[in-house]
Amino acid sequence: MTHNNHKKIEVQTLQLIPILDQMLIELLRSLKPEEWNCPTVARLWTVKDIASHLLDGNLRNLSASRDRHFTSPPNLISNYQELVTYINDLNAQWVNATKRLSTGVITDLLETTGREYLEHLSSLDPFGEAVYAVAWAGQTTSPNWFHIAREYTEKFIHQQQIREALGRQALFSKDLFAPYLQTSMYALPSTFKRVESRLGTTVVVEITTDIGGVWTVEKAEDEWKLRQGEVNTPTAKLYLTPEIAWKLFSKAVRPNEIIQKVKIEGDRQLGEQALQMVAVMA
Repeated sequence: MTHNNHKKIEVQTLQLIPILDQMLIELLRSLKPEEWNCPTVARLWTVKDIASHLLDGNLRNLSASRDRHFTSPPNLISNYQELVTYINDLNAQWVNATKRLSTGVITDLLETTGREYLEHLSSLDPFGEAVYAVAWAGQTTSPNWFHIAREYTEKFIHQQQIREALGRQALFSKDLFAPYLQTSMYALPSTFKRVESRLGTTVVVEITTDIGGVWTVEKAEDEWKLRQGEVNTPTAKLYLTPEIAWKLFSKAVRPNEIIQKVKIEGDRQLGEQALQMVAVMA
């Protein structure tokens, strides 16, 4: 398969998905029966519910992307919030139905479907059009490499939720956390799309520590543009720790809950707007 030389996969995640999957299976197989019922930051979901939701991700995407099997929304979805509500309803139906499955069955299915899903993702043209656009990034169509990166963030976030609930080691290694962050930051421009600012206004978001990174959004003619790295004198700059960042971007915490724990320099209103960034369908 050949591609145009000017094309570039912006975030490489395909090779990390089997690593995350394997870590999850090993973690789940190590759990005591009562640990499956631990509550998590995913609001109403237990550890078992999140594992079940991850299984749904494998199965639903195999069905849609590989087999072209789609369940039509009950009526025409006309806006983003209606799409979020529809997806949340699907998620809840699945988790409720799989309460009748044992933890062993869920783990075994995660293992086998994970291998099948990876095989399918590996077969995709990275620059072909993805079966689903990455809507939280404000896109109406997305390349497959971005769809794969979105799937990586899903697997990362939900395993991290399980690990936190159980007091297990977080997924805070540079090789796993950096691609999660890099993908999530694609939600930053759409966070500012309704913000009126003069041309050249810049907002910098820094995720601290050596596993973090720095990103800038700048107001251009008709949109906000994202780039990695920093500008000299940003209009606003926001500092987040990795521990806060993944929860904020997955809507496990909201800005008012962590505002005292973050540092904002420059234009406070713009800095607080950056705290509204959500890189999941929620």
